[in-house]
Formats: sequence, structure tokens, C-alpha cells
Amino acid sequence: MSTLLVSCSSSDSTSDSAGGGRTALDVWLMRDSVSDAFQKEFEAGFEKAHPDIDVRIQIQEWEGIGEKVTAALAGNDAPDVIEVGNTQVAQYAQSGGLTDFTDKVPELGGESWLKGLAEPGAYDGRQYGIPYYAANRVVIYRADLFQKAGVDAASIRTRDQWIAATEKLDRAGTQGIYLPGQNWYALAGFIWDEGGDLAVESGGTWKGGLDSPEALRAMAFYRRLQALGKGPKDSDEAQPPQAEVMAKGRIAQIIAAPGGAAVVTQNNPALEGKLGFFPIPGKTPDTPGAVFTGGSDLVVPAAARHQSEAYTFIEELTGDAWQKKLAAAMSYVPNKTTLAGAVSADPGAAAMAVGAANGHATPNTPQWAAVEARNPIKDYMTAVLTGRDARSEAAKASRTITTTLNSAS
Repeated sequence: MSTLLVSCSSSDSTSDSAGGGRTALDVWLMRDSVSDAFQKEFEAGFEKAHPDIDVRIQIQEWEGIGEKVTAALAGNDAPDVIEVGNTQVAQYAQSGGLTDFTDKVPELGGESWLKGLAEPGAYDGRQYGIPYYAANRVVIYRADLFQKAGVDAASIRTRDQWIAATEKLDRAGTQGIYLPGQNWYALAGFIWDEGGDLAVESGGTWKGGLDSPEALRAMAFYRRLQALGKGPKDSDEAQPPQAEVMAKGRIAQIIAAPGGAAVVTQNNPALEGKLGFFPIPGKTPDTPGAVFTGGSDLVVPAAARHQSEAYTFIEELTGDAWQKKLAAAMSYVPNKTTLAGAVSADPGAAAMAVGAANGHATPNTPQWAAVEARNPIKDYMTAVLTGRDARSEAAKASRTITTTLNSAS
């Protein structure tokens, strides 16, 4: 798959200056968030525009970052800006350790932010995370197999058309689609398409939503689609890595981030130039399928010493000019729907941008991480795909989600 009330304090340029009265601004960005070339270009451009600020970017690893950020927010020596996963903002905001940016949303272009980044960046009605970039799943397909089967990918605009095309592809030794049974992110998209959700909150209490009529319709669609291939019913897209599976066999489609195409061709160079992309279809041709928005938001610790400079940094990096450059450099979806054209020349990113306009996030509560750790959604999906009653299994999984989300943190 992030309103701004910044306490703009004056910077102390003595104990932490970069020399010549310049303020040293410490920033944590995550591995692969930016390339070396983009980082250098941005730092040079930012410091030219703001010569009184010396940006010091430190690249962090995703593994173990939660504990590191939590410790930084609780301490007295926090960095000034931190990149965090969009769905992680709530757990950090709950502690009171983040700067509230609510009043700054309009001037940052918040009316055009991707919902899948903006909504999880808010907590308890206040905005703490500022949308940085997004990524989401698309359909990666074998153009040669589509052509042989007489299927035009450009004509697939609805879920019904997708099923019909996949049925046509699923023959003569070809899997119409490789869809593992536990790809719960894909299922979540279908649930959102139907108007449901993984969990809903009312009056401060959460309730699992897998047993709603909408979610049950989504599971029925997932089951129908999953049957048009030989994806395992008891594992997800990582076990085994689905891009590697696609590289080895006659598989017409997978649901993945566009970067999966590079993994396919790395494992089978013969498929170079034979892969294409299209957005996950929706129920109607005028609306793309709903997708889980991955990606990042930028936050400022409440303890950060350089609040004003931190906001200036965020304003630049999330502004239109640098967002367009970041999207082109990294094949990311920009943080605003109005900037989708920035990736029009990149087929994979362009397909992502279409889907991102209908992007969603997981339930916005710090306890959602505990749900994912146990993940009853995966067990539910396997149970249904192996013949158990969908309604009763959905009710059981929903009870687990309800209990987990309402547990004390």
C-alpha cells in the first residue's frame, strides 16, 4: 500500500549542526525505497533549494525495523524523518510517539492521495503518516499463450470476462492461472469489490467480516478462479515462489507485483519479451478490481528535534516534482491519483497505477499485526478449497479475528 499538525520548532544548529550553521537532518529510508542514483539526485536538489539543511539519509533493513522504530520513538535521540510501511503507522501512532500532521493535509495535496496510503496513515481521526509511494498486485500474463488461445488481454475488463478468458486458456497442457490457495491479499481485493471488508469497527469494537454475504461471494469467486489451474490449496504465493513456478511451466497468468516478471525471466530467459500486465479486473468495466495497497508513508517522531526541517523534507519528497521522478526511477505508483501518468511508459507500473486508484488497506488498528501473525484467513481459504462448508468456516475464522482485534494490546 497516511493530516498534519506540526509543531514547527526552531532548530538548534549548535550541538547537531553540519557546519556553517547548517542543520543536520537525519532520515531513515528503507532498503530499495530509492536507488543510489535517485538518492544522490534528490539530496543534491533538496540541499540546493534548502542550503541551510544537510540531509543525512540512512538506509534501513526491513528485517527487525519494527523494534528499531519503536525504540527510536521511545528514546530521546530519534531521527527526524522515518519511512514506515503504510499499515504500520497505527501501531506507532498509538504510543503517542508521532507528530500529528492533520492541519497540513490540504497544502500537501491530500485530496488526491491514494486511499490505500492515506487511510492507514491516519489513526483516531488524526493524520500521522504522509503517503510516500505505493505498489500493488496486477495480473502478469504470458502473451504467447494468450495469442495461441486467441485471447486478447486488452479486452479483459470485468471479472466475468477474466473467468471466460482463463477457462479458454486452461487447456492443452496450460494452466489458465496459477493461484495458490492462500493468497489472502487477492481474496481481500475480491471482498472489497463485493462491498465487504476483512473486519469492521463499530463503537470501538471490531468484528471479523469473513462471514458476511459480501465476503462469502468473494470466496466463491476465488474458488472458481483458483480451480482454473494447479495452484496448491494449502500454501501461499511464497511457498513455492510463484514467479519461479511460472518460469518453469506453461502458466498463463499469476497475480503479483510487476517485479515478479523480472523473476520469471531471470529463471527462464526464453520468456524475455513474452510477458505482459493488466490490472486485476473489477465487477464492472468502469472500475478496476480492488487491490491491497502496499507501500510506505513518511512519519516524524514527536521527539525529533528538527520538526520544521522534517516537514520541509516531507513536503519536497512527497511533492509532485519528486514523486514523478521517483515513480520513473523505481517503477512505483506515485502517492496521488493525479500523478498516474508519470508511469505511463512503464507497462507494469501503469497497470499498477490503474489498480491503485481502487486501493485499500487492511483494517486500521494496531492489533491487525496480531491477526496476520496467526492468519486465520489462510486456514479458512484452505478449508473451503478442500471441500469444507464456506459459511461455517468463515464464521469460525471471523470469531478468531474478532477476538484478536479486541484483545488488549
